[in-house]
Amino acid sequence: MIKKRKRILNKNKLSIVKSDLIKELANNYPNFLRKDLTKLFDIVVYEMKNSLKRGERVELRDIFAIEPRIQKEGMRRNPKTGEKIFIKKKKTILIKISKEWSKKINEKV
Repeated sequence: MIKKRKRILNKNKLSIVKSDLIKELANNYPNFLRKDLTKLFDIVVYEMKNSLKRGERVELRDIFAIEPRIQKEGMRRNPKTGEKIFIKKKKTILIKISKEWSKKINEKV
């Protein structure tokens, strides 16, 4: 017997699972096979990841932009304990959502 996964969502926190996204795409575009949509999704995510690794900006017009940032090394303070610690140089990402999407997200339902 196959167990069905249960997803418990917090009202304040909504997450999207890859399988749900593929299912939604398959429903909206019935002419495409599910395996082709999965492969397309994997290719897009792979290319975005590699672009960020190379230090390039990723932008989906009218949706969002993701750009890599380099955080300098130096002394930082743990806000909880006040202890000073040394942090090595590392890469982080900055995500900017378009104004249009931001308005849609913040609309009252």
